[in-house]
Amino acid sequence: LVGWCEQAGLSSLHLLFASDADVDACRGAGLMLRHNVQFHWRNRPDAYRDFEDFLGSLNQDKRKKIRQERRKVAQAGVVLRWSRGAAIAPSEWDFFYRCYERTYHEHGNAPYLTRDFFRRMARDMPENWLLFTAERAGAPIATSLIGLSGGAGGAPGVAYGRYWGALERVDCLHFEACYYAPLQWCITHGMQRFEGGAQGEHKMARALLPVQTTSAHWLAHPAFAEAVDEFLQRERAGIRHYLGELAHHSPFRAAPPA
Repeated sequence: LVGWCEQAGLSSLHLLFASDADVDACRGAGLMLRHNVQFHWRNRPDAYRDFEDFLGSLNQDKRKKIRQERRKVAQAGVVLRWSRGAAIAPSEWDFFYRCYERTYHEHGNAPYLTRDFFRRMARDMPENWLLFTAERAGAPIATSLIGLSGGAGGAPGVAYGRYWGALERVDCLHFEACYYAPLQWCITHGMQRFEGGAQGEHKMARALLPVQTTSAHWLAHPAFAEAVDEFLQRERAGIRHYLGELAHHSPFRAAPPA
């Protein structure tokens, strides 16, 4: 890859979400490694029986908080239902995109994925998508879209969160649609992991624990590469310190799932 980039006159090469083998190969090829932190939930090795069994593994404060937040959503008259793959109707995709687009516009940005992208996903990769729709009085008001991989032929099932949007504001609905309902689905369907993405220590209160991730980078300009490499060395020390601090705030009563 580096040789091809050099021959093509490209300025840089970046590998994201690399496997351990990819990282080792990149290190051997002299690429710069960058560490970051994401927050992931892992199923117990013997698998949680249900959501209540999962809650029982948390300390009392976190368990109480989750129950309170789920109760607020229910008391607001909101119920969630899920659809997967080909069972997601075109009208549901349309409503999802309406919510997705609105969320970006509310933050002053244009959505970077188009309705046609999701139309092609529904056509070509339907089983890789799980959609939650929040309804009140039979009308949809919010939605979250989860990516899926594995779960067949012995491959570990992994869920990836999430695209989210809402037309109405309901207290704690974001947590229900983006964390609790997906986690409950993952437990019911024997998924091994739910990756909640980067940012947000609040995810730890929902049992998503910090995980170090690694990307690899090559820059053609020697002076630019040297400056970036110096920065990455300082940043790696900061990431180690950050992970050490987060390790003191586990929501679990005992050691979390390995």
